[in-house]
Amino acid sequence: MANETQVINKALQGDRDAFCCIYDLYKDRLYRYAFYRLRNREEAEDAVSDCVLSAWKQIRSLREPEAFPAWIFRILSGSCSKIIKKQIDDREKASELWRDETRKREGSLSAGCPDQALVLQEALRLLSEEERNIVLLSVIAGLKSGEIADITGLTAGSVRSSLSRSLHKMRGYLE
Repeated sequence: MANETQVINKALQGDRDAFCCIYDLYKDRLYRYAFYRLRNREEAEDAVSDCVLSAWKQIRSLREPEAFPAWIFRILSGSCSKIIKKQIDDREKASELWRDETRKREGSLSAGCPDQALVLQEALRLLSEEERNIVLLSVIAGLKSGEIADITGLTAGSVRSSLSRSLHKMRGYLE
């Protein structure tokens, strides 16, 4: 973390190469979070692009380098929320297209071997938008309940309770 903190400090001072290094460290987690939240590859890529551009423009507003993970995921959460609000009527349609693409690309369902990502996606569909967001911020982004609370506006205790209930729901479906 010390090395990461040093690179973040350089990025805070406007060092573009340092920001690119930080992006390289976070890009996969950012994408996975956005993908599971939005259920669409192109929208996830758009959300991450919007997030990274916004983060670069706002990097000097970050006061504590250690807060970078929560800070960037808060930005990404906002980017995802904008997309969800904009395309709420098309969400089910986009989900169907994603499932069809996954089936065609991997052919796993026709081979009798269900795709784990598809099964996980179905388990996530059991959850409300807020529950799904909490699970993704915890599991994909690796954030702690206090950090998730800052992003969602809930208390840390509420986040822990919701996470526990949500994982229980998903476990029941997956078993």
